[in-house]
Amino acid sequence: MPSPLFADRPAVRPSERDAVDAMINRARRLRGDLDSVCRAAVVIDEDDPHQRWQRALCELAAHHLDDLGARLGQLREGSPAPAPDTGPAEEEQGGPLSGRAGSAEWNLLDDGVEWSAELYEIFGRDVDAGPLSLDELPTVLVPEDQPLLTSMVTNCLIDGKPMDGEFRIRRPDGRTRTLHAMGEPVLDPEGRTVSLWAVLRDVSALSDSRQLEVRTRDSLHRQDDIARTERRIAVELHQAVLPSPHDSLGPVRGGSGAVMDVAARLLPSRACGPTTGTDWYDAMALPDGRTLLTIGSLSGRGIPAASSMAMVLGALRGMAVAGVEPRALLTHLNQLLQASVQPTLGSALCGLFDPSANLLTWAQAGHPAPLLFRGGSGAPLLPPDGVLLGAVPGIAYGQETVRLLPGDVLLLRTDGPDPAAARGAAPEKLLGLAPRFSRSLTAAECVQTVAEGFGGEDRPVEGSVLVARIAG
Repeated sequence: MPSPLFADRPAVRPSERDAVDAMINRARRLRGDLDSVCRAAVVIDEDDPHQRWQRALCELAAHHLDDLGARLGQLREGSPAPAPDTGPAEEEQGGPLSGRAGSAEWNLLDDGVEWSAELYEIFGRDVDAGPLSLDELPTVLVPEDQPLLTSMVTNCLIDGKPMDGEFRIRRPDGRTRTLHAMGEPVLDPEGRTVSLWAVLRDVSALSDSRQLEVRTRDSLHRQDDIARTERRIAVELHQAVLPSPHDSLGPVRGGSGAVMDVAARLLPSRACGPTTGTDWYDAMALPDGRTLLTIGSLSGRGIPAASSMAMVLGALRGMAVAGVEPRALLTHLNQLLQASVQPTLGSALCGLFDPSANLLTWAQAGHPAPLLFRGGSGAPLLPPDGVLLGAVPGIAYGQETVRLLPGDVLLLRTDGPDPAAARGAAPEKLLGLAPRFSRSLTAAECVQTVAEGFGGEDRPVEGSVLVARIAG
């Protein structure tokens, strides 16, 4: 008792054919546009989950468009054309069966069953064996999908709900195919259900693409979760090691009282987000009455960089307490990074201020020189020799000494506040802050001035700044 919706219905009328042809042409143009987008946007790197996800989305969209074109072609012709006879290997890859559709009708009055020729091909069933009855159909499904089919058929025949769902079958050749079933009850003139009509379509390739998209999306989400966790740990480690989360490090006291007011700040960038553990700064009064001033930055990101920073800053503090001079201190840090399990590069500046003589002794390793502001003007100090930490084994570092006066402001920074200075250019913008520094009463006010002028999130790299103001 074929339904008027049976799959093998006549072709559409000429006026309808024109509309279907127009839709087919639009689908073909969309398919071409998709190919162009996928070629331009997806560079396959199997180690990059985001690129794998992009590829999966492109393949899924391509399957949808290919399927749409095939369905429109069937609508125009009235029935699908027979598929060419190909070998099992092609079918295993989704080949000619993928996208094929066949129809079936199960008569509830006389137990008769009608299958279209395409359905025998999809199920891999010999025509001489006849179609499967509703009772036999679950036997070819994978066990976990059998309850789903039973539920769909029951809801359709008893409650009159349209059947719409996917299940997997195992063909006689052992291969598994995913079918999408759409069906409805067929009623007699008195409104009684007399048969179940359905169209079953092989969507194996489409199902595989959906699964690939889900797997790559989940992998990408897991990678993002791991990255966020690592960033949080790195930030917490970084903040735990630095001397203070606030601008002001307070007055650093020497043997005769407060001699130096110190403040510092980390300056994140929009590109890097929150600080990723590469920069450090420190100011510490030493047992011999001198004051340690240091600032630096390491290569890398995340937990490894934060761990290396903690190691370097700990070693630096220990050597300073032991009375090691700045140039020797940098020599030892260079050896430490050379011997590390995870070699890294770093720039650093280390100074010791002696309040009894108002002398700052300092050394640098590939780092911008301090800026000295005095009397409303500023200038960089003449740097001693020094290359990046971890770059060259057995290198010797130079050392310079400068006398500081009451009211002087000394500014130490990493590349972030003024990247041009790291390339050897004069830090004119920072030096232009001299008049404002001369009116500032505390080091924290000077740091705030720097942050207002250079601390915006549009900076290309993160950075940090430390200001020491000599009491007077």
